Amino acid sequence: MKLFFDRQLAANYKSASQKARILTEQWVDNSIFCPNCGQLDIDKYPNNQPVADFYCSNCQEEYELKSKQSVFGAKILDGAHRTMLERLTSNNNPNFFLLNYDLATFEVRNFFVIPKHFFVPEIIERRNPLASTARRPGYIGCNILLNHIPHAGKIFYVRNGQVEPKQKVLREWKKTLFLRETIEVSAKGWLLDIMRRIERLGKREFKLEDVYAFEEELSRLHPENRHIKDKIRQQLQVLRDKGYLDFVSRGHYRLV
Repeated sequence: MKLFFDRQLAANYKSASQKARILTEQWVDNSIFCPNCGQLDIDKYPNNQPVADFYCSNCQEEYELKSKQSVFGAKILDGAHRTMLERLTSNNNPNFFLLNYDLATFEVRNFFVIPKHFFVPEIIERRNPLASTARRPGYIGCNILLNHIPHAGKIFYVRNGQVEPKQKVLREWKKTLFLRETIEVSAKGWLLDIMRRIERLGKREFKLEDVYAFEEELSRLHPENRHIKDKIRQQLQVLRDKGYLDFVSRGHYRLV
């Protein structure tokens, strides 16, 4: 995989934003395989497609591309808040490609995909309405809270200028596909909450008591649930049954 843009493609453009759009879209179109089925080429939709930027002709997965020069932080700007929430429960909610580049050297620094099954209402932050003097007065946009997505939901092709093996990308994608089987958004939100807490433990093997330590925190997130420890045990069992965790011994788990 080549990490440098073909700068000749943007030679006739003066705007930096236009150059970046042309170069990043062309790089993805030429370089990226589908993380779902492994097909070597994904296709670019015609410009101004309302839902996505790319699609796989083999498995029909769709992808929206977001690019920026600086490293992605805790959140990224997205479109209309209402539209985004509607997309979360629709069949045409795309996966997200995120590309971080250095326009001075025309080089890709980081590129990763967030599978659509990691998108739940809790990671969508409502922005304040635009002022009456704005170009679109009253418009309400949203942010995607990247820091609310588990590490398992950020699958890197390129990390700090280093290309990850294709088989690793495909394996990491497949590992969390079970989340698509979870139809209820609230049920998926609980699984993601537990996955994030497990990651915060910072160790591959852990005990049930380690996750119980987040009881108060999870209680604030889910005030309607009065049996947090029971819910924790239930979610760990689901993650075990789906192959995300191994059951080592009573109250003892291991990340696969």
